[in-house]
Amino acid sequence: MTQIFDEEGNAIPVTVIQAGPCVVTQIKTVQTDGYTAIQVAYGNVAEKALNKPELGHLAKAGSTPMRHLKEYHVDSPDAFELGQAITAEQFEAGQLVDVSGTSIGKGFAGYQKRHNFSRGPMAHGSKNHRQPGSIGAGTTPGRVYPGKHMAGRLGGEKVTTRKITVVRVDSDRNLLVVKGTVPGKAGTLLSIAPANLVGKK
Repeated sequence: MTQIFDEEGNAIPVTVIQAGPCVVTQIKTVQTDGYTAIQVAYGNVAEKALNKPELGHLAKAGSTPMRHLKEYHVDSPDAFELGQAITAEQFEAGQLVDVSGTSIGKGFAGYQKRHNFSRGPMAHGSKNHRQPGSIGAGTTPGRVYPGKHMAGRLGGEKVTTRKITVVRVDSDRNLLVVKGTVPGKAGTLLSIAPANLVGKK
């Protein structure tokens, strides 16, 4: 993350993202697959890092060995072709995008940090500073309902931050500058799509 300044001198917190280049490795149509989508690949790796089926699949699109594959539903797959490079030029300043990634893992966390529980009284006589309190009724039902908010592992899961504004596009270096934060730590693999594409069936 860093910050930039607009024409009025206001500081804007931004995140700089390396956006591609990605390669279109498969085009799915209603006739062949029952729906319309494209599959893109990202992250060059050595040939020995992939197995033969994966290498064969990428070879059909004329792509070099790549680590990550991701599918995106689109309305008109005819606008894409196999082997086409998708770069930061696909986006424009002012556009709204949805960014998905794996959030930072925080290990075993307690009630206040994990579920925003309020704490108990902090007086010396109180023995309930950060305790959970009651977790259910007594004889009936005689058990704790599934899904009860309790302490446990926090983070390390897929998170989507919706409707982030693209502030700048650096097509020469394939960089996207987006307003605010995105999921995960530095170097995390992200999925970036126009705001109207994520979750579309």
